Amino acid sequence: MFLTIPTLMTWTRIVAIPLIVGVFYLDLPEASRNVAATVMFVVFALTDWLDGYLARRLNQTSAFGAFLDPVADKFLVCACLLVLLDLQRVDVFVALIIIGREIAISALREWMATIGANRSVAVHRVGKIKTGVQMVAIGLLLFDGRFLGLLDTRSWGTALIWLSVVLTVWSMVYYLQKAIPEIRARSR
Repeated sequence: MFLTIPTLMTWTRIVAIPLIVGVFYLDLPEASRNVAATVMFVVFALTDWLDGYLARRLNQTSAFGAFLDPVADKFLVCACLLVLLDLQRVDVFVALIIIGREIAISALREWMATIGANRSVAVHRVGKIKTGVQMVAIGLLLFDGRFLGLLDTRSWGTALIWLSVVLTVWSMVYYLQKAIPEIRARSR
């Protein structure tokens, strides 16, 4: 099921990365670049929910889709974090913790799958909440202004990205706690 509607939607998140990054190289006013990048990010981030919903609704779930979906999310989040780091809208520690966790948990899941214990590190609610908070924070930080003249997106985005760091560490600890008994059992 390489070319189902849900899988094609997942691919759009990967294709979106150079588009979002490229906006910041256009000869446009900063506010226009921010709005364009934010709109694209929000539209593509919403495909994360929509592709999963459609896969289940249309009975088009697949092993390839299950693999590609989190990869697309990680690419999109990491690319946007690097842009925000370059624009000095996030702290380097935020980027290091979030990107480092994504690499570590991906490697852990791959290793657990090779030993037949991937159920112990299946996606948990805290991981889903972390992703949601990250997506909202990144959208706010990409906008970097006053939304409708009321909401200071830099302040809210900064607070939420730090909350996502806490959730990132929490979810990593959760997954490691689930994996450690399997690792111990397999290493005896």
